[in-house]
Amino acid sequence: MIGTISAKKIDQESAKIIDLAQKMWDTPETAYNEVNACKWTADILKEYGFEVEVGAYDLPTCVVGRWGSGKPVIGLLGELDALPGMSQKCQTTYEPVVVGDPGQGCGHNLLNTACLAAAIGMKAEMEEKKLSGTVVFYGCPAEEVLTGKVFMARNGAFTDLDCAIAWHGGMANGTSLGGGNGLNSAIFHFKGRTAHAGGDPYNGRSALDAAELMSVGANYLREHVTSDIRIHYSYKEAGTAPNIVPDRAAVWYYVRGMSRQAIEEVYDRLVKVAKGAAMMTETELEIEFLGGCYNGMANKVMAETIYETFSEMEAPTYTDEELKFAEELNKQSPNLETAKKNGMLESGPIFKGVTPLVERSGGGSSDVADVAHIVPTASVNTATCNAAAPGHSWQITACAGMSIGYKGMIYGGKVVAAAGLKMIEKPELLKAAKEEFDAKMKNNPYKCPIPKDIPVPQPQK
Repeated sequence: MIGTISAKKIDQESAKIIDLAQKMWDTPETAYNEVNACKWTADILKEYGFEVEVGAYDLPTCVVGRWGSGKPVIGLLGELDALPGMSQKCQTTYEPVVVGDPGQGCGHNLLNTACLAAAIGMKAEMEEKKLSGTVVFYGCPAEEVLTGKVFMARNGAFTDLDCAIAWHGGMANGTSLGGGNGLNSAIFHFKGRTAHAGGDPYNGRSALDAAELMSVGANYLREHVTSDIRIHYSYKEAGTAPNIVPDRAAVWYYVRGMSRQAIEEVYDRLVKVAKGAAMMTETELEIEFLGGCYNGMANKVMAETIYETFSEMEAPTYTDEELKFAEELNKQSPNLETAKKNGMLESGPIFKGVTPLVERSGGGSSDVADVAHIVPTASVNTATCNAAAPGHSWQITACAGMSIGYKGMIYGGKVVAAAGLKMIEKPELLKAAKEEFDAKMKNNPYKCPIPKDIPVPQPQK
């Protein structure tokens, strides 16, 4: 059976894979600051015979490992960054390791290592079977700010692939035919003139007034966009004291949608709102465009292959201690009743089984979507936390640093490896996946959302 050798190899090497995941959990690094995670990943890739490049595609914390030769070329998409403010101990009550520090609230310590495990497993099976083809592992920075893979794509990544496979931990096992939202991200900086708010406010020009007027305009704009559009924001700077007319203010906006065209149209309208706010307040406007990404687009042929593969891989079993840990987390989750209603807890506090293969799309975003608009792409999901865990939560951080997360990670690595090997050993699958991709992308080629003149962020020292 395809994937048997790779699964055995992943089991044999699981201690090293888990050690890397644990080190990334112990040392969480935010977007573009993944210096240690990049180095540790590079070291393991070298140990297993991969040709390694650190700083690939002009991103300092991007690591790429290649093994094999010729076609097909299969890409595996790892991710390195942690979430700010998500520090949490491995326990069933909320308690940060260090208050305000980052943490693995999206489980990227498991994501990176699941795909790395898959690369190691695929290499072992390809060597034993003497299969031609190339495995490319990407350790991608900055997924949480949705620009890492986009910068990589802008600088030439992924174009040599025949297909790509991603993995993400979560509440369930499965894959999907749907996708998520694309987005544009920008900070709107307003510059005014300070004055004494009580003594001579007429001499001031409030940057905060401009930012607030922009937000009022954005709220009215929401009525006049299509139902798939989401507009949300956060203030970055809003003055220093009530008795000083603020001369600086900044507000960070996301515009999300299910197509690049819709996103760009609404973003252009939002820019007009910002310019109007600056005009009304006689302030200056500077727009710091941070980047954007595409909407998700799963390849059906590949998703069906992944779905089939789940039935061929042995799923994890959990100890009484692990089940009790998950049950305690579920009791505290604000998603508990929703999880019950959706049947997520029918198999226990940790999801077992495989969710049906249906087309469902979430409201979130991922820069994996940009890869999916360059080559045929699909994603594997396996359970790495309690079944009712909220997304981006301390509960996910807790599970990502212990055996519940590690079991889902190893399981996911096996599914990814087997699915990738099928794309090599069954060329008719890859042919069909490419035909589907070409039909979807006809007359609509990928255009990177990040212009050439925007520099790649550098690690903070």
